[in-house]
Amino acid sequence: MSAAQSHLEALPRGIQIALALGLVALAEFPFAGSEFYQQMVAKMMILAIFAMSLDLLQGVTGLVSLGHAAFFGLGGYALALLSSDEGAISLWWSLPAAMAVAAMAALVIGFFVVRTRGIYFIMVTMAFAQMLFYLVFDNKELRLFGDHALKLGGSDGVYINFKPDAGLFDLENKRVFYYFVLACLVAVYAFLRRVLWSPFGRALAGIRVNEHRMRAVGFGSFGYKLAAFTLAGALAGLAGYLWGAQTGFVNPELMGFHMSAHAIMMVILGGMGNFAGAIVGAFAFEFMLELFKDLPAIGGFSTGKHWQLWMGLFIVLVVVFAPRGLLGLLARLGVRRGPRDE
Repeated sequence: MSAAQSHLEALPRGIQIALALGLVALAEFPFAGSEFYQQMVAKMMILAIFAMSLDLLQGVTGLVSLGHAAFFGLGGYALALLSSDEGAISLWWSLPAAMAVAAMAALVIGFFVVRTRGIYFIMVTMAFAQMLFYLVFDNKELRLFGDHALKLGGSDGVYINFKPDAGLFDLENKRVFYYFVLACLVAVYAFLRRVLWSPFGRALAGIRVNEHRMRAVGFGSFGYKLAAFTLAGALAGLAGYLWGAQTGFVNPELMGFHMSAHAIMMVILGGMGNFAGAIVGAFAFEFMLELFKDLPAIGGFSTGKHWQLWMGLFIVLVVVFAPRGLLGLLARLGVRRGPRDE
């Protein structure tokens, strides 16, 4: 079995059709679901963007990061720090600025961490993320230049009173915001699929399969991995920005270890290396999480209170019986392989 097949980079025709139907369902959902479920699905789409950004590292390049949430949190905090209590700021400059902050942090951190491999890479990424976590957690204000202070809110977090002003459309309208998030999801997926089949993406896949051989034929693996790390950080910043805009609140937990582990579970659950799996994994993880939390009590045992137990069992079952994730399981159950999705 080739590396491309093992990661389902070439999506079977049946899966392509299923994804198209899923997109239609997402587009029609605001007209069928209540406002509460509309916001829940918007949250799932934001987490799907976050999962896709990690999949660029984990599934395509073979770099498992336990600190990816740092860039997710930085995107949200960038929006909070740029926002004003007097009115909404412009979407068209604040969104690129938030992504640039996350990308710059990823570039600096990546310069050090991509020199390591395996378990060392995992631990160093987690260490840098924890440094940022405690920097925010322990400081309500952080003075950098003279009298100017960044209001981080410490462990209490920071409120964002207004959604960004898009000018052409009103993001305060929950349905409009839903479609904006959907547009971002589709744009990120389309962009990453093109990256996957570009020479840059093929080089990253080669590094995942055999980095020594790639270096032997003249590819500078450090530069490619650093570029992937920076791009993944920027996209995680986009997801964090959207999260802050939707919830109106950011706190240090967005940068925490649990958020990074959350993203890893979504990528593994859906299937690595094709980005569609990250979307499926994000939706499946959040759906099962809500389902397990709402389980009824049995006698004196509160099943919903122990939702982590059921989620853990569910993920173990998926890993054992569908090692290529839910998307791979769908292909294995008889979806006929079609032409390569480019």
